[in-house]
Amino acid sequence: MSTASRSFNDANEVRTPPNAQVDVVQLGEVKVARFTLQPGWRWSLSVKPIVGTETCQARHIGAVVAGHMRVEHADGTKLELGPGDAYLIEPGHDAWVEGTDVFIGYEFDGATAATFAADSES
Repeated sequence: MSTASRSFNDANEVRTPPNAQVDVVQLGEVKVARFTLQPGWRWSLSVKPIVGTETCQARHIGAVVAGHMRVEHADGTKLELGPGDAYLIEPGHDAWVEGTDVFIGYEFDGATAATFAADSES
């Protein structure tokens, strides 16, 4: 068995959609990401134009370390996230930063980390 470590400050890939930065690190066969989202960031304004879907089709598994986010699914289900929260968000949602603090979250779903806010997002 092997181990791996890499700093998000030395990411393998950095994506910069409007009002956001997505730092992706490769740990062996797995990718994880750090999302840094500025106040005013909203998926439908920042990422939708890149991927062209009506709602976010990514499945998110992660944890929040700073800031607050609101998530709303197409069916009206709502979720509010803040520091210390772990989350599972299924596809079919919009999300936005609430308040004036920067949102920082870590994404553990490898497929989402590999594709979120990328031109080839599925």
